[in-house]
Amino acid sequence: MDGKLRGNDISHVVEADRAHVWHHLIQHAPWGGTDPKADPRIIVEGRGMRVWDQKGKEHLDGVSGGVWTVNVGYGRERIANAVRDQLIKLPYFAGSAGSIPGALFSEKLISKMPGMSRVYYTNSGSEANEKAFKMVRQIAHKRYGGKKHKILYRDRDYHGTTIACLSAGGQDERNAQYGPYTPGFVRVPHCLEYRAQWDLEGEDYGIAAANAIEEVILAEGPDTIGALCLEPVTAGGGVIVPPAGYWPRVQEICRKYDILLHIDEVVCGIGRTGTWFGYQHYGVEPDFVTMAKGVASGYAAIACCVTNERVFDMFKDDTTDPMNYFRDISTFGGCTAVQRQRWKHGDHRGRGSLGQHRRHGRLHARPIARAQGQARGHRRCARQGAVSRGRTGQRPRQQRACPGKAGSGRRRRLHGAGRHHRCHQPLDPRVQQHAVLFARADCHQG
Repeated sequence: MDGKLRGNDISHVVEADRAHVWHHLIQHAPWGGTDPKADPRIIVEGRGMRVWDQKGKEHLDGVSGGVWTVNVGYGRERIANAVRDQLIKLPYFAGSAGSIPGALFSEKLISKMPGMSRVYYTNSGSEANEKAFKMVRQIAHKRYGGKKHKILYRDRDYHGTTIACLSAGGQDERNAQYGPYTPGFVRVPHCLEYRAQWDLEGEDYGIAAANAIEEVILAEGPDTIGALCLEPVTAGGGVIVPPAGYWPRVQEICRKYDILLHIDEVVCGIGRTGTWFGYQHYGVEPDFVTMAKGVASGYAAIACCVTNERVFDMFKDDTTDPMNYFRDISTFGGCTAVQRQRWKHGDHRGRGSLGQHRRHGRLHARPIARAQGQARGHRRCARQGAVSRGRTGQRPRQQRACPGKAGSGRRRRLHGAGRHHRCHQPLDPRVQQHAVLFARADCHQG
């Protein structure tokens, strides 16, 4: 094998993939035989919202690169050229010094985030969340003798793939078989009104869900809780839009008990919900905001842990203490030049009616479950639940993600991990695109 494509025949690429690549989120056993229909899928090229596989078949990418990443679509030459130019000038330097694109992008980013002031660069969303966890733990040692170290997280939320991030993950099926987990992470109830935990509705339900967080705080001891880590809208756990009253009460609780509020915007950030960041729908003032995916839209490995000045000041308030700075070793030194073009195209607002159409299911594909549950979402982040027939809110015992031959094939083509997603979640691969919505067939157990 010479490593080069041989005309239009890339069968050797398929064989190399089959022999040596370990794909994520899929069982490889079916690829062990000689059946060409069981070949691994190789994505060869992408343009705009579409990708082409090794057989030349065109697909409309409804999952933003498979994991909600390529917000601006494929083939953006100006972004690629900006990356190229910076790679030639300075590809990597991970010392304590800064860089020109890093400084300029941080200025742009902070201008979109009133109340926030500092950007700590990382390589991935999981790593960005780990940095926030480390900051919380270091603050606990600096200010509270190590006692205020616990981090609360919410049922159904997802924060990444490292052991610490799984420890803060509210999706048990994803976490299974990866324990024991990091101690000091404590779960709080979800706020999904459709799977009601209380006989309440609307704002009353939202306040009750937030009060459930306070109950956990009181049970654990407020002097042991350092932070609360939440997604603004629970993404992979069901695209759960918090009920009215939820976020204001959450903010109130955090202030009452001096708990830092960490909002994970890895999925929702950079325009996916119709504002620059999901938390901005609710008037929340976080202490940490983490982001990745849409930050560079897959054109570079860039993520950020953004803090307010209050958090930043805690790491420089005593210059006589040799331990009094954030001693994390960041290996981020990557090219942030992608942002010089990315944000020129970042019109996240779009048409005002789009979010309402998605929320009420008018752009959803044909029903893919025996019975449909609640349609909910913010603009480019929407879902359709699944329930048992005639039993509203009841999860189905057994559910096929897509009925019929065509449907099951669609599921295989789009995502090999549909069983890990508990709803039907169409998500635009381009933030500013208002074209056809191709629904992802990832429906499993509501």
